Amino acid sequence: METLEHADTLLGSVEAPEGTPRQEMLDPATGERVGFAPLQSVADLEAAITAARAAQPGWAALGHAARSASLLRAADAVEANAEELARILSREQGKPLNGPNARFEVGACAAWLRATAATVLEPETVVDADGTKAVLHYRPIGVVGAIGPWNWPMMITVWQIAPALRMGNTAVVKPSGMTPLSVLALVKVINQELPEGVLHVVPGRRDVGAALAEHPAISKVMFTGSTATGKSIIRSSADTVKRLTLELGGNDAGIVLPDADPKAIAEGLFWGAFINTGQTCAALKRLYVHEDIYEDVCAALTEYAANVPMGVGLDEQNVLGPLQNRSQYEIVAGLVQDAKDAGARVLLGGNPDENQPGYFYPTTLVADIDNDNPLVAQEQFGPALPIIKYTNVDHAVVMANALEVGLGASVWGTDPDQAHAVAARLEAGSVWINNHGAVNPMAPFGGAKQSGYGLEFGTEGLKHLGQPQVIHG
Repeated sequence: METLEHADTLLGSVEAPEGTPRQEMLDPATGERVGFAPLQSVADLEAAITAARAAQPGWAALGHAARSASLLRAADAVEANAEELARILSREQGKPLNGPNARFEVGACAAWLRATAATVLEPETVVDADGTKAVLHYRPIGVVGAIGPWNWPMMITVWQIAPALRMGNTAVVKPSGMTPLSVLALVKVINQELPEGVLHVVPGRRDVGAALAEHPAISKVMFTGSTATGKSIIRSSADTVKRLTLELGGNDAGIVLPDADPKAIAEGLFWGAFINTGQTCAALKRLYVHEDIYEDVCAALTEYAANVPMGVGLDEQNVLGPLQNRSQYEIVAGLVQDAKDAGARVLLGGNPDENQPGYFYPTTLVADIDNDNPLVAQEQFGPALPIIKYTNVDHAVVMANALEVGLGASVWGTDPDQAHAVAARLEAGSVWINNHGAVNPMAPFGGAKQSGYGLEFGTEGLKHLGQPQVIHG
């Protein structure tokens, strides 16, 4: 396997040359140029889809074992280029190299490729009695369109394409316009180990994504992003009755029970909320704490958060970075200001340095805030956590379930039976106990309510990338 020796070598291999349609990408931490991403057109998308359709029957004919072997080799290729990929990701997305950030994300790409390759999905005999037999199989769907976000651009792309490819589909990826270079570099590395035509990436503006979502030759769309965009994709898919897997917005609640140990849970609460500087769909975004331990939890969380370094991602000591873009920075700043204007108590942060380069918003904890305040009711998607006091668990559950989203939730306490009982009442696709947001490639993941539908990961994730077929006889 050929290893690309330097980040500049890999980056240069995916950049758009001068004189072609392109977009300048800037480091959100410094404002410095990262590179020029290609801006491809709907015509380029059409060519990619045509090539993917042509390659799909041959790829499917290879069988699960051969396709899995290709994914395993792709995982090796990602690891061989891991540092180069991580540096591109850090510069373009803003996340630091260390902590649960850029190197972690690239490592997760390799891990998910391997786990997907190793996951077993055998035909299932569903009827075998009285001379009647029926066997459930999962066949390839065709060409899968993958539309990804800017917060975890590499990892979520792998979440989409790895099961699609494993199941015998080919794939066309439309990366976020905020982080196209990261995805281009990742796909270039993966394509070293795939047959020609199996995997394509088409960076472009919104018209490219819209054309992908409604294209009649795309049999399934996988999308991770906002609920509003997800609804648009649903409408676009209607005429061709496309299969969809949608992982949409979340505003995850965490409930701290009165028996919890504030100091013991402070670190877990922090990373549940502030992983990727809060820019994670299934991050902890509103925290409900019982009045008996409210001040102790606020104090323990503030003490931990105050010592977590934020800064430029390429500096090895940092583990929190900037917001990825100006628009998201303004959303977070506006929501925190609304909370301050309403009389909420700022425990930490809330005071950005407007003279600092980059989109840095300080780690912010806000207490004594009403449950209907916009910082609680709207998804902030950044480093600001509201902490709401409650008096009884029933009320906390009602508040946690009140919103139209339900991606994830968490319960924190020392009594496992009580924590599980509360978890079972929460309206969310995933509920963690004494943790928040940890995903596993074998545990199905998907949202409730307007956080989307369809499942990813493990055997269930493979099934959602296959066309069920029952053979009788």
